[in-house]
Amino acid sequence: MKKYLIAGLLVWLPLAITIWVLQAALGLLDGVFGWFLTATQAVLPEGAAGTIGLLRQIPGLGVIVLLAGLLLTGVFAANIVGQWWLNQGGRLLAKIPIVKSIYSSVKQVSDTLFSSSGNAFREAVLVQYPRQGSWTIAFVTGKPGGEAAIHLSGDYVSVYVPTTPNPTSGFFLMVPRADVIVLRMSVDEALKYVISMGVVAPPVHPMNAAPAIPVARAAAPEPVRN
Repeated sequence: MKKYLIAGLLVWLPLAITIWVLQAALGLLDGVFGWFLTATQAVLPEGAAGTIGLLRQIPGLGVIVLLAGLLLTGVFAANIVGQWWLNQGGRLLAKIPIVKSIYSSVKQVSDTLFSSSGNAFREAVLVQYPRQGSWTIAFVTGKPGGEAAIHLSGDYVSVYVPTTPNPTSGFFLMVPRADVIVLRMSVDEALKYVISMGVVAPPVHPMNAAPAIPVARAAAPEPVRN
């Protein structure tokens, strides 16, 4: 009976967690959309209250509006006129105290992570952490820069070591390139491996698949001579 209970749990648990996460996301988006409708109702004529009430009753409308807004914003930002207006808005936000610190930091990080030409989170690697002989999966985020790079002699790479089962928190390390082992698994496969605490192992890829970023493998230790 224990075997059958565990088998049933393995069937329903992933489905239940998926539904729960989707419900939470939909509830959050519907809440934000409801707040937007409430704010809009204050400036619209009284006759529009009935229409706004009907919009509140449509489930998942917040998601549709969000996707449509992102699509229209992307179309707007992809042309010269849109880029000019976005640059003007960015310059305006950069002149507001406190806001400029938050906006510029978030924009720089997002541009680095989601840029199609960037190398951030494009490759999974193995690094020794938190001590020698103990290995963990990390993600290459680039190369050290600024004052930190001045104090580091040699070839270093910047990596992000995620925690498990929550990969949104982790540690930022700058390690020698020679101490990094390139993994041929994709970033998605590596994330699944981390989130599952090593239970869901990714498939072994053929050795002739070239890595995306040329990060050197860890140097083998020299033999001890008597």
